[in-house]
Amino acid sequence: MPRTRDRHDRGIRGPLALPHAFSSAPVPLHRPNRSEFFTECVTDAMAAVTAVHPRAFDGILVGVEDVPQWSPTWSADRVPMSAALEGTGSSKARVVLYERPLEHRSSNRTQLRRLVYRTIVEQLSALTGVGIQELTGIDEAEWDD
Repeated sequence: MPRTRDRHDRGIRGPLALPHAFSSAPVPLHRPNRSEFFTECVTDAMAAVTAVHPRAFDGILVGVEDVPQWSPTWSADRVPMSAALEGTGSSKARVVLYERPLEHRSSNRTQLRRLVYRTIVEQLSALTGVGIQELTGIDEAEWDD
């Protein structure tokens, strides 16, 4: 019997683990890993803003970095979650989200999704001067809740 099916006692691998007509065992759905989920959050947030304000990201690049570069001006408890960088003559304006600080400030995936959305909207508002209500369709009094 070949040893390719159950190496290191990890269970069945390959085609035998997939659903077939003779098995009623459920196959678990793919759950994105941490990085895939963060990318999904950023994409969903950008789509939500674009649905309300189609030209919100004109001339603006959105990027993700793992952690920000260290700066001596930070105090021990204040690491930035994002940055909005104004464009110069040759480069576009940028919104940079820092993955680890955002994850650290949220206790679950739902909270992370909301925090990413709020961060993108606030940085975009600061960068473009467009109000939060115009970008989201939400009144600013409700935004602070």
